[in-house]
Amino acid sequence: MKFIDEYRDPELIQRVTKEIERLSGKRQLKFMEVCGGHTHTIYKHGIEDILPPIIDLVHGPGCPVCVLPMGRVDDAISIARRENVIFTTFGDMMRVPGSKGSLLDAKAEGADVRFVYSPLDALKLARQYPEREVVFFAIGFETTAPSTAVTLLRAQAEKISNFSIFCNHVAVIPAITAILDAPDMQLDGFIGPGHVSMVIGMHPYTFIAQEYHKPVVISGFEPLDIIQSVYMLLKQFSEGRCEVENQYGRVVRPSGNVKALQAMERTMELRPFFEWRGLGTIAHSAFKLRDEFASWDAELRFQVPGVRVADPKACQCGEVLRGAIKPWDCKVFGTSCTPETPIGTCMVSSEGACAAYYNYGRYSMAAHRATLPIIS
Repeated sequence: MKFIDEYRDPELIQRVTKEIERLSGKRQLKFMEVCGGHTHTIYKHGIEDILPPIIDLVHGPGCPVCVLPMGRVDDAISIARRENVIFTTFGDMMRVPGSKGSLLDAKAEGADVRFVYSPLDALKLARQYPEREVVFFAIGFETTAPSTAVTLLRAQAEKISNFSIFCNHVAVIPAITAILDAPDMQLDGFIGPGHVSMVIGMHPYTFIAQEYHKPVVISGFEPLDIIQSVYMLLKQFSEGRCEVENQYGRVVRPSGNVKALQAMERTMELRPFFEWRGLGTIAHSAFKLRDEFASWDAELRFQVPGVRVADPKACQCGEVLRGAIKPWDCKVFGTSCTPETPIGTCMVSSEGACAAYYNYGRYSMAAHRATLPIIS
């Protein structure tokens, strides 16, 4: 199958891995894969086990469900519990815990919460039930924001007044900046998110190379994509370069998707501040609807509580999202916190690092090494 089989070719992977070993020096290098989809590929296919020990791959905040603070989940549930509301959301948001349960719990208690594949599905429900208020829980990085924007434009054009958006779209660049500025996080380079970059392009990452002197390689999601991205990062180190490179050229263009960016620009603007799980409050890091779309803004229509809620003390999702610890370093990982009984968001989402480590990481040699005693 084109674009699948060739990116899982064992011979090609062995050839690139040998080049990685050739370029590897004695210095320990720490690369962050920003996107949770990369983390799942790394552990599903055992990539960390075929890389030299000097290369440490750590995960970043590239899972939009994981970085959503508990207070925003509570706000969503408060809307969903209202009479006459049909609350729609993507599937992985259904089980994300708030301070008093999840959307799935609210559904079990009688709230009309429905799983949809896209915001257009929610808009279709608004057409079908003109007497009901249909709310779509918009979440995601710039990857999914264009679909929300296009849906808003359609709702405006059709004058559908019983439809609204609870907007939780976030921007990837401010999150990376917050990690770069964190005093306890020392990174040598980034495996850049492929899906986000498909929309925003390559140029927004330039400051990482120019101001922070960290190389960036935008990567696809197949095993060979990630292995080649590691090779490209090492090659930059060996040649004394620090640049933004594009391994995912079959999808990502330097200027991104211009029409998608235009749709976002027409409908959304950056919030002054937004709270991120694990990263705290970051300026200009999330989107809200523009004033001309206030009629479709669920936050204004339903006046959500907006209360900040602290994470459970036992949960270390924040440290996991910053790459400060590996999931199996968390005290509740795999015991009281599992995909069936999640305490934190990282164990719920299909892109969550804890879910990846739980589902695949327990088979990893890296997981085994982490349990071995240190011999001095």
